[in-house]
Amino acid sequence: MELHGQTIIITGASSGIGAAAAELFAAEGANLVLGARREAELATLADKITKQGSSATYLAGDVTEEAYASALVEHALNTYGVLHGAFNNAGTVGNMEPIPEMDSTNWENVLHTNLTSAFYAAKTQIPALKKRTKGAIVFTSSFVGYCNSGMPGMGAYAASKAGLVGLVKSLAADHGPDGIRINALLPGGTKTAMAGDDPEGHAFISGLHPLKRMASPKEIAQAALFLLSDRSSFVTGSAMTADGGVSIRLI
Repeated sequence: MELHGQTIIITGASSGIGAAAAELFAAEGANLVLGARREAELATLADKITKQGSSATYLAGDVTEEAYASALVEHALNTYGVLHGAFNNAGTVGNMEPIPEMDSTNWENVLHTNLTSAFYAAKTQIPALKKRTKGAIVFTSSFVGYCNSGMPGMGAYAASKAGLVGLVKSLAADHGPDGIRINALLPGGTKTAMAGDDPEGHAFISGLHPLKRMASPKEIAQAALFLLSDRSSFVTGSAMTADGGVSIRLI
């Protein structure tokens, strides 16, 4: 199994890509620390994983709070005694509107949720990984942070996700000598609650991708699994796209 015996933190684990990753990582032998704001959903997912013979615990909270990032690491160490990696997946799109029409509160919320939370995660997770002189961290960015592909109203989201790629590259350079690999995962359109359930909207998003469809959450989770596992042992500082080709789309 790809993650046998490894303790992995997953944020944004209550639904979508995070929940799919939790089930996949558990099947691959990981001990999981699940994080998200919705405690009931986390409890249900942890119970499901435990009943299937794997190990999962959870701690509800808000990734925009530094204390929560620290508490997740502490919970992992108290429960399993060690931390091997993290999939920092929580994020938000915010309001999709042109920058001149955007309220500063929306801008600040999107940046804080998508980018500042990554700072908090790195600040608390890396010291725990350094104790092992080995580890892996994956941050969920987006193709929008690399190539907008003509989608309007994405200024705050694009800025936060592009900033996350820059942060990942810097972290990888700083902590490669510590044996810690740090990468960004850039999904394309994925069928999650964040994408809504409007068939016309899904058709538009699917049409942007050369594969002419959206991803399932499990497909993105598979890419995260690769980046966390030893199969990517020489991969760090990357912005790996799992985007159905949308970032190469010609307008």
